[in-house]
Amino acid sequence: MKTSGKIELVICLGSSCFSRGNRETLETLKAYLKENKLEDRVMFKGQLCSGSCNKGPVIWVNGKQYEAVTPAGAIGIIEQSFAECHER
Repeated sequence: MKTSGKIELVICLGSSCFSRGNRETLETLKAYLKENKLEDRVMFKGQLCSGSCNKGPVIWVNGKQYEAVTPAGAIGIIEQSFAECHER
């Protein structure tokens, strides 16, 4: 869910998702947001295990769950979310 015009990005940091790739996804997303000066447009949260371990790594953007996310895939998801925000 969007809050105050920002994209809400939640990344699962439970041990399964973290070890299956969300460690790299977290670092990739932080670097992407910093490089593109988008840090102030994203409310970034970590979450412990969401119970979707067999579908991980998992992230949520504005409440929508994305499964089996790779670092590159996470960048695409964020870019798509920004594009959708501009369309509204």
